Amino acid sequence: MTRNIKGMARHPGDSVQDILAKDTNPPPAVLKDVSYQYLGDEDVSYDRYTSRDFYDQEISKVWSEAWQWACREEHIPAPGDYFVYDIGRRSFIITRDEEGVIRAFYNACLHRGTKLKPSGSQGAANCLRCPFHGWTWALDGNLRNVPCDWDFPKVTENASAYQLPEARVATWNGFVFICLSDKTPSLEEFLSPLTAHFSNWNLEDRYIAIHVEKELGCNWKNAMEAFLEAYHVLETHPQLLEGVSDANIQYDTYSDHVSRFIANLGVASPHLDNPPSEQELLNKMLVGDRSAVDAFTLGEGETARQVMAANLRQSLGEAYGRDLSQFSDSEVIDTIEYHVFPNMVLFPGLSLPMVYRFRPVNDQTERCLFDLVFLRPTPENGEVTEPAEPIRLKEEDSYALVEALDSALAEVYDQDTNNLRHQQEGFWASKKTGETLSNYQESLIRHFHLTLDKYMGAP
Repeated sequence: MTRNIKGMARHPGDSVQDILAKDTNPPPAVLKDVSYQYLGDEDVSYDRYTSRDFYDQEISKVWSEAWQWACREEHIPAPGDYFVYDIGRRSFIITRDEEGVIRAFYNACLHRGTKLKPSGSQGAANCLRCPFHGWTWALDGNLRNVPCDWDFPKVTENASAYQLPEARVATWNGFVFICLSDKTPSLEEFLSPLTAHFSNWNLEDRYIAIHVEKELGCNWKNAMEAFLEAYHVLETHPQLLEGVSDANIQYDTYSDHVSRFIANLGVASPHLDNPPSEQELLNKMLVGDRSAVDAFTLGEGETARQVMAANLRQSLGEAYGRDLSQFSDSEVIDTIEYHVFPNMVLFPGLSLPMVYRFRPVNDQTERCLFDLVFLRPTPENGEVTEPAEPIRLKEEDSYALVEALDSALAEVYDQDTNNLRHQQEGFWASKKTGETLSNYQESLIRHFHLTLDKYMGAP
C-alpha cells in the first residue's frame, strides 16, 4: 500500500485535482501541475529559532545573499520618491534618481555613519542629506556637498570614493527586490519558475489596498511557517471546516526558492463526519449581499463552488471596475499560495489577494515583523490609486482594529498569531530538541529548511 511508503500517504477524500476537474471554468495548466517529492523526516532543531549564533549566521549568509522584497514600485512612482527598507539592523533607501532608475542605497552617511532617512519612513526629496552635519548626495549617489569642504582634503580630492554604496536592484510584477551580493544569480533566475507560473496573474497591475504591520514575539521563521501548512486548521480554525479544504490540500515544491500550496474553498473539510450539503455550503460561504443569500438556490447538478465563483467574479469585477471573465473558478475563489525564499508569501487569487513578509526586528532573535498586504486590481479606467499607509499593530492588538479587514479574516489572523508566542516559549520549555514534521502536509517547511541549509553551508 502507498500509505506505507514515506511521503506517499494522502487523505482518502477528493484531491485538489479531483475538485478542480469538476469546475465550470477550468483552471490554467499551471494549477493542474503536481510537483511533490519526499524530502526526508529528520527533526528540525529548535536551535534554529532560539540560537543567537544561528541568527547571526542567517544575517551574514542568508540576508546578505538572497534576493528580498523591499517595496512596491507604486511606493516610488517619481524621481526623488523614497522608501526605507530595514532587515535586522541593516537599512536601505529605495529611491528613483532623476532618470527614473531605481536605486537602493545603504542608509548611512559616509561621514560619521548617521542614518540619512529614519527607519519606517517614505516620502520625496531632491537629494539625500544627512540630518547631522549636512553632507549631501544627489539621487544617483554622487557626493554633492560637504560643508567646510576645505577641512576634508581626503574627500574633496577623491570624491568618487565617497559615492553612496548601493545594493543590487531588480523588479518583478511591481515588486522591488534588492540583493547585497554580487555573486547571487539574477532575480529572474532566482525566482524561476515563478515568472512562468504568474503569466496569467499580472500583479504589476494591482495596488496596495491594505497594509498591516504587526510585531510578533517569535523568530521570523516559525511565524512564516505557520502560513506554509494547513495541518493546523482542524485545531486552530475549526470555524473554517465547513467551507475550506485542509487535509486534502495540494503541496508542491519547485526550485530551491519556490514552493506552493492550493486549498479549495467552497468544499467541506474531509475531517467532518457530517459535511454540509452543497446548498448549506453556499449559504455559509457566499460573499456579497448577505440579505440576498436566499435568492441563490442551487440548480440540479450545480455545486456551491460554481455559484460562489460566478457570484464573486461578478461582485469583485464590479468592485474593482474590471472584467474578470478570463479567470477560472479556482483563480477567483481558491487559496493559491506561493512561498519565495527566504521570507515572502504570495497569493495571486482574487478573493484573498494577499502578500506576506516576515523579517527580524532590529537585532532580536525572538521577535519579528509581519507585513500583511492586500493587492487589489487597479481600475480599468486608469484611475491612480495611492498605496495604503501601513497600520502598525502591537503584539497584543487584534486584527479587528483594522477597519478595512473583514472581521472573519481578522479572527483567523488572531488565531494564527496567538499560537506563535506559545510556540516560541515551547522551544525553550521542551525536553525534546526539535520539531517533527509530517511528510506531506508540512513538506513546504522542510523544503524551506533544506534551502536554508544550503545558504548556511550545511553539508
